[in-house]
Amino acid sequence: MGIPFIKVLYYLNKLRNRIFVPFVLLYILITAYIALYIEPETFESYLNAIYWVLTTLATVGFGDYSPATTEGKVFTILLYITGIGLVSVFISKVITSVYLIDKLKAGGKMKYTGKNHIILIGWSIKSKLAIKEILKSDKKVDIVVIDDLEKAPLLEDRLFYVQGDPADEETLLNANLPKAKGVIIFADQTTQENFATRDPLLVDGKTLLVATAITSIEERLKIPIHVTAEVMFEKHIRLFEHVNVDEFIPTQEMISHAAVRSLFSHGVTHMYSELMSTQYEETMYEIPKREEWKTYRDAFMDLLNKGATLVADRGNLHINQQLDEPIPKDAQLFVICDKKTISELKLNGPKRVYKKNK
Repeated sequence: MGIPFIKVLYYLNKLRNRIFVPFVLLYILITAYIALYIEPETFESYLNAIYWVLTTLATVGFGDYSPATTEGKVFTILLYITGIGLVSVFISKVITSVYLIDKLKAGGKMKYTGKNHIILIGWSIKSKLAIKEILKSDKKVDIVVIDDLEKAPLLEDRLFYVQGDPADEETLLNANLPKAKGVIIFADQTTQENFATRDPLLVDGKTLLVATAITSIEERLKIPIHVTAEVMFEKHIRLFEHVNVDEFIPTQEMISHAAVRSLFSHGVTHMYSELMSTQYEETMYEIPKREEWKTYRDAFMDLLNKGATLVADRGNLHINQQLDEPIPKDAQLFVICDKKTISELKLNGPKRVYKKNK
């Protein structure tokens, strides 16, 4: 008998919480109507009566309206006795609700409902640096981090956290993946920490699982989602052929190649840093093709005269040897210049480039 009774109390408590706010609103409306009925000459309109009830219950009491009759004064006393406690409980519940919302948000338990955001999967030093870079590059875009940490790893105005397994479609949907601008998958930090003693496939294995889950959502909803994945071993890129990963970051090889090149060409790492980060004056931007540009030479000379250097079309870095060839309609052109120059070009929405296309 005890368990059913506890269940009844539980459901009654839930019902009380659901009807409490409507009850408070109804209480205000009814008491305002009674006040207007008792003293129509004092309040003159129903809106004035509601205003008086609210200021009375809030213990503000501006004094612009006050009961003049004995009945009105008795009613005011009853309003104080029954209403002030009710409003105090209401305010307490509002504060509690705000606290719970903040707690759920910090714990990654709330769904993200925005759009055109960037999703970062996996928390590490690299993702922290990526967040700083994104916030510098775009003053409006939101960032959603997906990881299994107990609470948000970083607090920023435009940073949101979703807790869960990124290989689980439900977690990806909680981050509103279908409305995202793009996704960056960082290699699993836990797997990397045990890298020396574990199978190297485990490092890229989870990345592949996450990419597969994203592809599944893409195919089911028939929407394109730009995905950049960190791959620890370049030879594993072939394993991603059947998932729709747009760009790869071959971490180990990139570091090794840059280190070697720095020995043969001193200062080359500074050039890499300038091209990849917004903290320097010169950086790389994507620009749309203009109608008056028929060949690469047209674009190259026009941009050069305006202070920008055309360097690539998608992954093609040899356009300086193809200047007389026509620019294809689906060209994706990249230039190197500073922010002042790109703004003077009057291009709509220049997009910051983080990684080179595959």
